[in-house]
Amino acid sequence: MPPLLTIDEPAAAPARPRPQWRAFTEMGFRPLYLAGCFWALVSVWLWVHAPARITGLLGGVFWHAHEMLWGFVATIAVGFLLTAGANWTGKNPLRGNALAVLCGLWIVARIGYLMPGRPAFVVAIVADLTFFVWGAAALGRAVWVTRNQRNAGVPFLMLGLAATNALYLWAAAQGDYPALMRYFNAGLLCMAVLTLLIARRVIPFFAKRAVTGLDIPAQTRSGHWQLATGVVAIACLLAGQPNAAALALAATGLIALWQWLTWKPWAVRRVPLLWILYAGYLGLGAGLVVGAAQLAGIVIRPAWPAHVIGVAGFSVLIVGMVTRTALGHLGRPLQTDRSMVASFVLMIVAALLRLAALWPSVASMGLLHAATSAWVLAMGLYLWRFVPLMVRPRADAAKPAAPMMRMMPVARPRG
Repeated sequence: MPPLLTIDEPAAAPARPRPQWRAFTEMGFRPLYLAGCFWALVSVWLWVHAPARITGLLGGVFWHAHEMLWGFVATIAVGFLLTAGANWTGKNPLRGNALAVLCGLWIVARIGYLMPGRPAFVVAIVADLTFFVWGAAALGRAVWVTRNQRNAGVPFLMLGLAATNALYLWAAAQGDYPALMRYFNAGLLCMAVLTLLIARRVIPFFAKRAVTGLDIPAQTRSGHWQLATGVVAIACLLAGQPNAAALALAATGLIALWQWLTWKPWAVRRVPLLWILYAGYLGLGAGLVVGAAQLAGIVIRPAWPAHVIGVAGFSVLIVGMVTRTALGHLGRPLQTDRSMVASFVLMIVAALLRLAALWPSVASMGLLHAATSAWVLAMGLYLWRFVPLMVRPRADAAKPAAPMMRMMPVARPRG
């Protein structure tokens, strides 16, 4: 007599999906987060430990400054905006082979700046500027087609990154150091304004979702003032008006610090995905105030503003943002493991050590090497954890069917 009931055993856990080109080029954050973080690791190591390998026309500190701002920070920003643009508009700005070609341009630029000779430099410039203009155009098209007015200004800020990049490269080719520094600072501020705009939206949103009962004001009006003062600071800097730029920049930084306080930082102390973002926003606000002090003529070491903004601000924010947004877009729980928290701590340590190394002392070189080691480890941990995830489909792309219970027919007794 057959059994009355059979239960199908659950299938074995599905095998880990293979890496897929389609998955890797699905959204901008996948290749560009990995490219930016990899280049951050390699370029800093080259700058500190193997400067002789930097043989291009854009050499020495000019190469280092350019690659940190436009090769690393701005690359992460493009990856984030191409991904966020899909959420804002419902239309993916760039994917598949087109995204791959964009990344190919980025690679050509990075290699070209390292190679000797003017032809390599020109090829790098063309590839680099095309990368930013194409990214801005793709995002702008998605915003325009969907009439997404709220984000209509973001593609223009991306174009601002391209414009300041072009001006910086032109000044470097001419050997005009004062103009080069002015354009670098303008690019730094353009990136800062874009970062403030993004962070002011996403950090409170992330915090309110992660911490039950946390109420954070929208700060819409202060955000408008912050955007206005930031744009004024950029314009005054390009116009050669440092005092006016200092005033506008100080206002931008102070608004950021005030916003940080209203976001109730103590409430997020137990959530690593939040406190790392809060730490980066604090560093960025402080860096803008330091930059304003330098423009106003207060005696500050020339490299301090760029490093406070770039390392304590941008880089700390980036290591948190590329972790939080990647987990979300990969369909994974918004939880940190030990490697992620270690990368956060190492990046903060790298920032503190790098700033300490700027102070002239017998320990400066040792502090610089220690900062480099912490930086490389932070980026290395991120890549180690996320490369296997970025090249595969989302975790929730194909869920196994639930086990089924099948009723068998009951045999009728004979007789």
